Amino acid sequence: MERECHPKGDCSYDILFDEGPCSEGRDSWDLYFMKIATQVASRGTCHRKHVGCVIVRDRTILATGYNGSIRGLPHCDEVGHMMENGHCTRTVHSEANAVAQAARHGISLSGGELYVTASPCWTCFKLLINSGIRRIIYGEFYRDDRIFQAAEALGVEIGYLDEKGKLQILVAGK
Repeated sequence: MERECHPKGDCSYDILFDEGPCSEGRDSWDLYFMKIATQVASRGTCHRKHVGCVIVRDRTILATGYNGSIRGLPHCDEVGHMMENGHCTRTVHSEANAVAQAARHGISLSGGELYVTASPCWTCFKLLINSGIRRIIYGEFYRDDRIFQAAEALGVEIGYLDEKGKLQILVAGK
């Protein structure tokens, strides 16, 4: 049956709910953004550790980053690793790359949230805090527990999100 519409588009519509509640089976926002960070990590160019992150504010993606070499220089996977004290230093960490991406495009990160597949190292943590990040959710602990004490002193929330989407807040934010 055809409906008659007013020239301005005033039509009547039937609303049909035949597949259950709309939210059934939907990922939480935290899991949704962590899944995106995991996909971003697949772009990493240092096979020693693929890490990806997503920075969001108000449920909107502001920037992404993955671990890779300095823009324009060869990647580890092409020319080998530059090792110091057991760590590859050829790569820029995913968090630093995301902050740099935001800076290149003039995007403020103030009040932002970070979803990252591995917890930030101390250097990246300091960079994130100074860029305005107020919440950090990670998928696996990387190596530096100094971030927890500093986050508590600063009122920055840090949480661990397991692969099933269960969030454990480790440091409460303000």
